[in-house]
Amino acid sequence: MAGALDGIVVLDLSTLVQGPQAAAMLHGLGAEVIKIELPEIGDMGRHVDALPEWGFSSPFIACNRGKRSATLDLRRPGGKRAFLALVERADVVLSNFAPGTLDAWGLGYEDLAARNPRIIWAAGSYLGPLGPDAAREGADMVGQAMGGIISTTGDDGGPMTPIATLVADHCGAQNLTTGILAALFARTHTGKGQRVDVSLLGGQIWLQAMEYTHLFMTGSVAGRANGGHPLVNALYGIFPTADGYLAIAGCPEHLWPGMCAAIDRPDWIDHPRFSKYIVTPEIKAEMREAFSEIFRTRTTAEWNVRLAEHGQRFAPVRRHDEVADDPQAYANGYLAEVDHPEWGRIKVVGNPVAMSDTPTRVGVEVPHLGQHTEEVLLEAGFSWDDIEALRNEGAY
Repeated sequence: MAGALDGIVVLDLSTLVQGPQAAAMLHGLGAEVIKIELPEIGDMGRHVDALPEWGFSSPFIACNRGKRSATLDLRRPGGKRAFLALVERADVVLSNFAPGTLDAWGLGYEDLAARNPRIIWAAGSYLGPLGPDAAREGADMVGQAMGGIISTTGDDGGPMTPIATLVADHCGAQNLTTGILAALFARTHTGKGQRVDVSLLGGQIWLQAMEYTHLFMTGSVAGRANGGHPLVNALYGIFPTADGYLAIAGCPEHLWPGMCAAIDRPDWIDHPRFSKYIVTPEIKAEMREAFSEIFRTRTTAEWNVRLAEHGQRFAPVRRHDEVADDPQAYANGYLAEVDHPEWGRIKVVGNPVAMSDTPTRVGVEVPHLGQHTEEVLLEAGFSWDDIEALRNEGAY
C-alpha cells in the first residue's frame, strides 16, 4: 500500500541531524526524498563517527536511509539552474543553513515560490530567523544550552551534563516535520505553498513548556532533576538497586497497596505520609531516602518481577544494547531487521508512527555521495549534453 505522502517530492538540502531526520520521517511516511549535497564534501554527517568498514557514518546511516543523493553546487550558475529545475516538480525544499544563506544565493522562499507557487520552503535554524542573534550558527550542544535543558540536569551542587543524545536536533526535526505536514495540508485548501521556520531554541523551549510555565506563574525556576523531576512531588525518579537502577513513575493511590506488597511492607498501606500520590517536597525527600534503601536490597531483575506482578509504573534503566534485544520494540516496528543488498540482514531504527491504511516504511539503502545525480537530472528534463555541460562547469 502507498504511504500517506506518496507522490510528494522533497528536496533535502540539510546537513547533520535537524534537517536530515525530518526528511527521513517524510520518507518514512511515503515521500520521495532527493538529498542535494555539495560535490566532493557532501553532508557533514557523513564525516561524524565514520565507520570505515561500512563506508558510512552512524549519523548518516541513521538519518538518510532510503533517500537518493544528487550533488549540486548551488553557488554556481549551473548548479542553481539545475536545482531550480528540480524545484519545479518538487513539493518541499528543506534546509538547515544559517538564516539568510539561501536568500543570498537567490534561493529564498520568494525566489522559489516565483518558480513554483506550491513549494513549501522549510528551514531549521539555531535561534530562529528573526531577532538580534538570528545569524548565529549553532548545533545541538549549544541548542541544549541556550534552551535551558542542561541547567536542569544532575543534582543541586553537582556538575551539569548535556543530554547524551542530540535532543535539540531531534526536537527541531520533529517540529520541522510537523510544520511541513501542516503546510501540505493547508495547501490542499489554498493551492499555495508557504514558508516554515523552526529552530533548536524554539524546540527546546517547547520541550520544556511545563517548566517555563512554572517560571511564568510563580517567578521561580523549577530547578534541577535531583534524581527525579523538580515539579513532581511523588515517588518519582531513579532509584539504585543492588546491581543497577530502577525508574519509578509515581504510585497513584490505587496502586499503593500493590507497591507495599512488592516491597514487603504491608504495614505501609495506611502510612500517614507515604500513602498519597502527591506529597510535599519534604515527604518526597523522606520517601526517596526510604525507597532507595529498600530497592538496594534486591537486583534490578528481582524488582522487575515483583513490581510487574503488582502492576506498578516502573522500568529498569536500560542501556542501548539492552533495548536492542527487546521484542517489544520489534513488535511495534520501533526497531526492525531488514535485508540490505550488500550488508545482508541488519538491524535498524524503524519508524515510531504506525498507520493502518497508509503504512509507514523503513529505509534500507544508504546513498553514496552523488550516486543518483545524473538519474535525477534526467528526470528533471536535462539531456546528456546538458549534464555534460554541468559537469564541465563544476556544478555537480
